[in-house]
Amino acid sequence: MALFRRMLGDVLRDQRTQRGMTLRDVSAEARVSLGYISEIERGQKEASSELLASLCAALGVPLSSVLREVSDLVAVEEAAAGLRRLPVASAAEPSTADAVVTSAA
Repeated sequence: MALFRRMLGDVLRDQRTQRGMTLRDVSAEARVSLGYISEIERGQKEASSELLASLCAALGVPLSSVLREVSDLVAVEEAAAGLRRLPVASAAEPSTADAVVTSAA
């Protein structure tokens, strides 16, 4: 399975190149070192939430769009690996974790 940070870096790089921006452009706009942004794009460093917000602002793209795109890539990777999605419990039905917590009380 591919690393989340690599997928995030790929999405950020794609967003940057689609906008015709260089690393230097994003670095100046986000006030983050060019080298650090490069490492994030290559999946070598994890981006904090604050840094990710700055990069998205510099790129002019909503954070939710970037995260949605990464989420879609993760879903494709999971499907390729044969992982199936776990059912989501409705609000009316307690989850197994809730049942364990309730029984421990």
